[in-house]
Amino acid sequence: MMYHNPVLLKESVDGLNIKENGIYVDVTFGGGGHSKEILKRLGVDGKLFAFDQDEDAQANTLGDKRFVLIGENFRYITQFLKFYGIRKVDGILADYGVSSHQFDKAERGFSTRFDADLDMRMSKRNELSAYDVVNTYSYDDLRKLLFSYGDLRNANALAKAIVDSREGKGIKTTEELKLALLKFLPEHKKHKILAQIYQAIRIEVNQEIAVIEEFLEQVPELLNEGGRLSVISYHSLEDRLVKRFIRSGKFEGEPEKDFYGNISVPLKKVGPLVVPSKIEIAQNNRARSAKLRIAERVLDKG
Repeated sequence: MMYHNPVLLKESVDGLNIKENGIYVDVTFGGGGHSKEILKRLGVDGKLFAFDQDEDAQANTLGDKRFVLIGENFRYITQFLKFYGIRKVDGILADYGVSSHQFDKAERGFSTRFDADLDMRMSKRNELSAYDVVNTYSYDDLRKLLFSYGDLRNANALAKAIVDSREGKGIKTTEELKLALLKFLPEHKKHKILAQIYQAIRIEVNQEIAVIEEFLEQVPELLNEGGRLSVISYHSLEDRLVKRFIRSGKFEGEPEKDFYGNISVPLKKVGPLVVPSKIEIAQNNRARSAKLRIAERVLDKG
């Protein structure tokens, strides 16, 4: 499978502060770019586990005795690491979002460039598809997801157009979805608005926000003290979750304080926010919206 260069490769792997004989996890394997870089820095007794639910990505598995690829969603990270006898690790890397391969494979339905069945599933085992979202969700549910996940100010009108258009024959393909929304797609903004619509539907299909929350909540218990989390996000919803969790150990509200008013959080920020260089963006357009945050598991007190 052809996969493009991984985003922020050096910076994200540097952020793990790799120990030669440590145990690491790449929860978004894809084309294996980040995993290969981690393996280069591991010694003979090091270990790398990777996760990817996408059947296409699983064809890229690496022939290295230090490497194990787990064909599952990373929301189940603790469960599957325990299966391999692993309870603590030294670092976890996550590169959220859709891979270039998924965008480039027309029949997956991820890209605005191709006409394809409404699918957008990151794993064919998932029951919910983009077709189900577009054709069975209520007006109110469509409105909410278009506004929340796509940041579309006219979500009400878009949802109504989808509901009206699907009456009778339904909306089966990405082209039919475009036609249903044509009057909301001025030529000079067409691709941007479609990308926002597709993003919103894709996030819903794959439960991406819920997956990220479930994953992050498991990270503190999985990391050894001093272990690192290195996370690349591509839109504000993802990045906000990561930022808040690192800062407060929660996704909403303020961090909890003890009797003396001290804040106790399991992770601490390492360095500033990292974004790609102009050179990397020029070489890889997918990198333009990437944001890297790094955190370390702090020492337990008491």
